[in-house]
Order: sequence, then structure tokens, then C-alpha cells
Amino acid sequence: MNKSNLSSLEKSIIELLKNYPDASIPIPLLTDALGLSSKKGSRKIKKCINRLNQLDHIIVSRGNLVRLNEPAVSDDSLVEGKLDVTSHGDGYVIVEGRDQDIKISRRYMGTALNGDIVRVKLVGYHKKNKKPLGRIEEVVKRATTIFVGTLDETAKNTFLIKADVQSSRIDFFVDPNDLKGAKNGEKVTFQLIQWDDVRGYPQAKIIDVLGKAGTNEANILSILAEKQFQGSFPPEVERFAENIPFEITDQEISRRQDMRDEVVLTIDPADAKDFDDGLSIRMLDNGNYYLGVHIADVTHYMPRGSALDDEAYHRGTSVYLVDRVIPMLPEHLSNGVCSLRPHEDKLTYSCFMEISPDGKLADYSVEETVIHSKQRFVYDEVQEILDGKVDHKFKSELKILEKLANILLEKRFKQGSINFETPEPKFVLDDHGKPIEVIIKERLFAHRLIEECMLMANKTVAYHVDTLRKKGSKSVKNDHPFFYRIHDKPDLEKLHNIRETAKPLGIEFNLDGRISSNKINDLLKQVKGTSVENIINGLMLRSMSKAEYSPKNIGHFGLGFSHYAHFTSPIRRYPDVIVHRLLKKYSAGASEYTYTQLEHSGEHCSERERYAVEAERDSVKLKQVEFLTDRLGETFDGTISGVTENGIYILLDDIYCEGMIRVSELKDDYYVYHQKMHCLIGRSKGKKYRLGDAIKAKVIRTDLDKRQIDLSLPDF
Repeated sequence: MNKSNLSSLEKSIIELLKNYPDASIPIPLLTDALGLSSKKGSRKIKKCINRLNQLDHIIVSRGNLVRLNEPAVSDDSLVEGKLDVTSHGDGYVIVEGRDQDIKISRRYMGTALNGDIVRVKLVGYHKKNKKPLGRIEEVVKRATTIFVGTLDETAKNTFLIKADVQSSRIDFFVDPNDLKGAKNGEKVTFQLIQWDDVRGYPQAKIIDVLGKAGTNEANILSILAEKQFQGSFPPEVERFAENIPFEITDQEISRRQDMRDEVVLTIDPADAKDFDDGLSIRMLDNGNYYLGVHIADVTHYMPRGSALDDEAYHRGTSVYLVDRVIPMLPEHLSNGVCSLRPHEDKLTYSCFMEISPDGKLADYSVEETVIHSKQRFVYDEVQEILDGKVDHKFKSELKILEKLANILLEKRFKQGSINFETPEPKFVLDDHGKPIEVIIKERLFAHRLIEECMLMANKTVAYHVDTLRKKGSKSVKNDHPFFYRIHDKPDLEKLHNIRETAKPLGIEFNLDGRISSNKINDLLKQVKGTSVENIINGLMLRSMSKAEYSPKNIGHFGLGFSHYAHFTSPIRRYPDVIVHRLLKKYSAGASEYTYTQLEHSGEHCSERERYAVEAERDSVKLKQVEFLTDRLGETFDGTISGVTENGIYILLDDIYCEGMIRVSELKDDYYVYHQKMHCLIGRSKGKKYRLGDAIKAKVIRTDLDKRQIDLSLPDF
């Protein structure tokens, strides 16, 4: 970079950006950092930035974000990271310490496959979005990735696996000895044996046969395998679980706080079997609420390092698909021994909270307990009791919980929690798993009631560990790492994109270079009840950072909490198991995990959670595509949810499902894309297709493998 012809201010801007080589800095922040916040100074900065941009010294991206136009490492150096391959065949290498992933075109992928650790050479930046581009030079370590595809006997005793588009960009050769009984046309899972030359086929061996391609069972099992989940447990894990007795010894009960005579209730979906949380509530003489959140004591039954524990850690989470649950723990535990079933003694780990009428935590304790649930409620039933439609002997407890939940909810939103409401489709399936009806789940206050109690307990246990550190000696501070649920601020550039999207719709979203939950909530209030509510909510959710698990506490932006952990679902989330172990050890004056161990566990659990969410979404999309496959030619009401130069995306109202009308299907005119207005406009007739407009769309094609829906305008 030649700086000899630059002004002193231009050199200062470059020196400042060099301190943050991977960061994109808003111009107002840059102005403040250089002490030039006056109008005159601001004009000078903008002039310098325009010149530096023209000279290619810096990159100015959408939203007036500035960064240095040079790699964080020299072009001759290699960086190492993990390859993530998209369904289109391109890849991104995730490098620790870089805020931007390196994009790899499929022609520069070499023999690397999804999940591999690779060395990459930086080759430049994308012309439009200025993101780094690279070429894979070496595969450092092969992933143990499970791939999915369809077996194809291309000639006698010659077999190829046509990999699913979500799985890999290339077909695989299989030796007849590695077929594992698979037949032509069947869906299979497989692993790479070797691939040394990009000019030849990679060799694979089949792990499992999923069934005939196109069947419901094969489709669902494919989704699971794509995300590295398996339905069945290893035999040694099942044996370990089956040997755990239901009976609780008198000795175990005697060392715990006995809550069996107290009214403890569970509230869950009608089809749930893994009840991992119960509630108790009463009013104290001082007017405060005394809330007990009682959580299944999984760690009592799952010793660290056992076969059961290793398998639970590997899975990381339960997966909730449309037609089944893939549990983290074997059914004997998840639906039996650990589940807080009504009228049975159960071991629990409880968080007791005294909460004042203004929602403040007055006192708390975390105790090992034993409970005896008096009632198993479902959400609809609780809502009817709260609405006064049905009477019940535990109505008074539910009404107190309702009042407390309202207090906690109002306090949470006042303190900056973001209020997202997105519709969720639910399917009615026939005996073969085929969707025959789609309904949108109704959001009840009974759901909110449970959520607020769980959030309060999760927040309290995280606060508890912070309090232990403050009260303890230096050794306590060092020996008490914790496992937080963290959520960073959203990406400013994505928020700027939302602002530009909302502007043509007459919606103001003022950012002023600063991110705040209040501004986001103001936008969500503006669109509530409008045709673009679901669209803006969806865009805002996608702009958010992903919540993660980490021993480094940065708070939870979305909830507005400075301390937050996951404590309330150890049957279905491994992070909650870790939190229980930490709390128990600290209570006993000992330690359990090191900070480094928690860092590794955080990365693993966060990844498993992302895969589970993706699998759940894929199963929903699959059923939506199946539903519409039987309705080809039918017309649905919808809303334009996105506009691109290739066509318009339509969100079908009744089934909350997105499809696309390609530009080629708009046959009445030649349509031109106007990016700033987010619309397509007909060149001759001037007809507009704009974001948020109501529209009718006809289903013309579906693709189950790609889970895609093609639409057109109806014939009128």
C-alpha cells in the first residue's frame, strides 16, 4: 500500500483501521475515534473516505461500514480453518480469529469435503460485497462426516452414490464389498474412504440403508443423517440406561429437601413425554411470590465419562422433527426414570426464588430435591382454566403463576428484551406420515407463563455463580468458570439492509450507527398487524447473531440479560447437564470443568444445536413441499416476502410456506428489478411487484429432494 501521496488524516484513518484488520467500522464511530465529531470534521472524514475508497485502500460496504482493503495475512501465507459446503456446492472456510469467512468457489475446492480442516490461500476479494476469496491448498484433517445419497448401479457391479445436493458436490464410487446390502435406488448414508486426485471419483463405504428413495422414512432419515444425527442408540448405551432403576432409595431421599407434600405441577404439550420441569408457587406473608422451578436431576443418573454421558455429549441435544423426536437420552430415561411424570416420586434440582411484586429477585436458593407431581397439565387446558372457562382444584396456583408471569414479562421488555413473534406451522399427518392438513400453532399465554418461569430460573443460576465469585477468595474466582448462554449484538450491516428494505414501505428504522434493543422493538411494534409483520420479523431474526454456549460471559442481547445460562432442560440439552454439574460441585466446595474444557464444550454444543435447528426446519419444509405436491395447480393467497432480479418470493398465508415465482413466469411484460425500491416493474405496462404486497400464486412444480416450491401467477 503506497501511502506517500496520502494526507495526514487519510494516513490516520488507515492506521486506525490497521488496529482492527477484520472489523467493519461505522463511519460515525470512526469520526468519534479520530476526535472529529464536529460538522466540519465529519465532512473532512467523509471526503477522505471517498478518496481512500477510490484508491482501493479501504472498502466501504452497505450501511457506511469501513474496513481495510488488505488481507489479515499476506497473500503468500496460508490460513487454516474448517470447510462448510453449501447446498449450491460453494464453500466457506471458517477461520478462528477472523470475523469474515473465506469463500471458496467449487472449482477451487480440490479434494476437500464438508467439515474438513483445510489450508487456504487468499486470492482476492469479491467485486460486489468485498468479502475474501480463497483457494484450498491442502486438506489437513478429514472430517468423520456422514454423507447421504442414492445408490445407482451404472453398470453391472459398478456402483456410484449420487450424493444429495445438501450433502456433497460430487458422486462417490463404491466397491461392491462395501455396499452393506444396499440395492439400486435406495437412500444410503456413507463415509469417505479416500480421495487423493480431484480428477477421479472419491471412494466411499456405505454405513446404513435408509430405505427406498422418495419414501417418508428415507426422506426423514436423510435429514437426520445430513446433520450427523442417528435415531438408534449404541447397544452399550441402551444397556447402561436399562439398568438404572425407577426406585429411589430412602438414603437418597433423606439427604435432599423433601417437596413431595408440596403442590408441584407440570405444563407441557399434549404429545410430550419427557417432562423435565415442574413448578410450585405460593404467596409469602410479606407479599412476595415464592416460585420453585424443579428440574429433572439427570446428572444423578448419568456419571461423567460413562457410555451414556459420552453418547449424550456427542448428540448434544434432542431433535424435534415433524413426525418424531430423536432424544438425547434413551427412552428409559427421557420418558421414564428422569421424566417428572405425575403421581411418581422424582429426583429434581430446584431453583427457589423469592420475587417482589415489581419483579425483582429478593432471595433465592438452589437445592437438590425430591418431588411428587400432583398434576400433569397441557397448555390448552391451562389456558381454559386461566380464561375462566373451566374450574380446577389447582386454579389458584395457576392464577398466581399467571400474575407473576405478567410481572416478569413486562419487566423483561422494559429492560430491553426483544419481542419476536413468528408463526409456526403444525402438520396433521396420516398413518404413512403424509401431511393432510397444515395449521398455524396458536400462541397461548400458558406458553408465556412457562417461559417466564424458566427464564427467571436460568437467569438466577447464572447470577448465583457470579455472586459466588464476588464473595469468594481469589482461588474461588479462578476455579469457578461457568457455562453461559450468550447472545451477541446483531450485525450492523444487516440491520442497515433491513432499514433500506423497510424505507420504501413507509417504515422508519433509525439506527444512527448504534444498535439497541429498544430501536428493534420499536420497528417490530410498527409492523405488528401489517402485511409485512412476518417478513420484517423474519429478516430481523436472520440479522441476529446466533446464541451460543461459552464460559466467556458477554450477556444475552436478545433477552436483555447480563447473566444467563441454560438450567431447565437437561433431558433434552447437554449444556444444562454441564450447568447442573457445575452448580453441584460449587455447592460442595469443589470444581468440575476447566475454562478450556468449557470452551471446547461450548463450541461442540453450539454446533450440535445449530444442526438440530436446521434438521427441524428441513423437516418442516419437507412436509410443506409434500403437502403442496398433492395440490399442483391450486391457487393460494400469499404475501411477497422477497424480490430479486430472478423473481419474487411468496409467503403462502395459510401454511406459512415460501415459494418462488421466477421472472420467466411473468409473461405479460418484461420486468426490471429496482433494488432500492425492492420491486419488479414492468417496462411496458408499469405493473409493480413490491415487498409486502398481497398476491395470489399457483403451485406449478415441487422438488422433494431440494425441498423447493415453484409458483406462478394464476390464470384469470
